Amino acid sequence: MQYQKLNNGVMMPMLGYGTFQIPPLQTEKCILHALESGYRLIDSAAAYLNEKEIGKALQKSQIPRKELFITTKVWVQDTGYEKTMKAFQTSLENLGLDYIDLYLIHQPYGDYYGSYRAMEELYMKGKIRALGVCNFSPERFVDLYMNCSIKPMINQIEYHPFFQQKEAHHLFEQYQCIAQAWGPLNEGQRHIFENPILLKIAKKHHKTVAQIVLRWQIQQGIIAIPKTIHQERMIENMDIWDFQLDQDDFIEMNKLNLGHSEIIDYQCYSTAKNLNKFKIHENSTKEIHI
Repeated sequence: MQYQKLNNGVMMPMLGYGTFQIPPLQTEKCILHALESGYRLIDSAAAYLNEKEIGKALQKSQIPRKELFITTKVWVQDTGYEKTMKAFQTSLENLGLDYIDLYLIHQPYGDYYGSYRAMEELYMKGKIRALGVCNFSPERFVDLYMNCSIKPMINQIEYHPFFQQKEAHHLFEQYQCIAQAWGPLNEGQRHIFENPILLKIAKKHHKTVAQIVLRWQIQQGIIAIPKTIHQERMIENMDIWDFQLDQDDFIEMNKLNLGHSEIIDYQCYSTAKNLNKFKIHENSTKEIHI
């Protein structure tokens, strides 16, 4: 495993296991298989509705806590200082942990400034080791950066050969923020595994297309969190440390960039509307003290 040093010195694995859209009934088994395959970074979120199952798997694995790097996220419904404090405690209990390695604002909507203030406080109290955001466009990221005390360490964004947000990535680097790729394999869309350019590069290196794409991200300093429910693919995705892509490979892969997402459009008002409407729990008045 290779690691990225965050701007506070915390070392984060560059390859992790994503849990988006894994049904709760399958989650525990998948997490155990991922841990058996060598993954130590597990990416979760309150909105994935499978934190409890992840927590059960972590307990069953008996892997020492210090070897694990667990991420979770606060959903739009829970933005704001007080609600984020409650949401964090719920996630902590669901995961069965005493602290979270990385806590993220899941979407750039709602009172995320209030959420960030809560996260800064949790960070100062040692409840989270690192903090950051997801899906923040460059202008929203810079605005938050200029108006917070503890600077974002991660911005988790869509990043794959068909949507290469290189300008955004380079901007985040200027602010000592690491880009993390969700959907690093484009969620299997656009026939990515049969793409002629990627197949040619894969054949050249005696690797699979998935391994080529993940290696392409790692070599750019981007952390990737591929998701699969098949253990053989978990093992395949992990086997990317024994080769290097060259300049010609990067030139060829640059040709695949569409310049826009085919998964979600954050410039469209309906995206903000739909994500704000999506609720993950009933409102609670329970007080939480961290």
